[in-house]
Amino acid sequence: METSALHTYYQKEVIPQLKEAMTKKMGKAPNVMEIPRVLKVVLSTGVGSDKDKEVMTVAAETLGTITGQKAVITKSTKNISNFKLRKGQAVGSCVTLRREMMWNFLYRLINIVLPRVRDFRGVSPKSFDGVGNYNFGLNDQSVFPEIDLDKVKHTIGMNICIVTSAKNDDDARTLLSLLGMPFANAASEGK
Repeated sequence: METSALHTYYQKEVIPQLKEAMTKKMGKAPNVMEIPRVLKVVLSTGVGSDKDKEVMTVAAETLGTITGQKAVITKSTKNISNFKLRKGQAVGSCVTLRREMMWNFLYRLINIVLPRVRDFRGVSPKSFDGVGNYNFGLNDQSVFPEIDLDKVKHTIGMNICIVTSAKNDDDARTLLSLLGMPFANAASEGK
């Protein structure tokens, strides 16, 4: 499989910049394995209970179309009577992308999909989890160019989790911003 443009950019441009920034921060040159990298990207969607099998199937097919990889149906792990949910009942679907498929997806996400979101002002810089992973959601699958809008019957939102090897949020934020992730300004985020 050929190397994606974003992966090449990461290797040639981003790694030296991260190494220089970490050298200033730590006072010594970091080990090659200490330099943050993207490990995987997980797309998941929750549909709720599996009363409507069509919505569940559409959600899995949509994630498969967007990523080029077959989606896995996720099932509930426990009984919750208030939600009329039983253990083992299908509640959503997810896809985990690694290596070149991950880099291709990230390139399309940053350069094509996010600019197509209506009234887009950037993704929140506060959505890190404390250990270097970044999560954000999209309300509609129609922003992906792979989706045929004439065939869309159900609007499906999704959560996108970018898992990095960074030890803290600052290193992960630096990595993603160097890769081109369009973070919103802190001043406009508070409004």
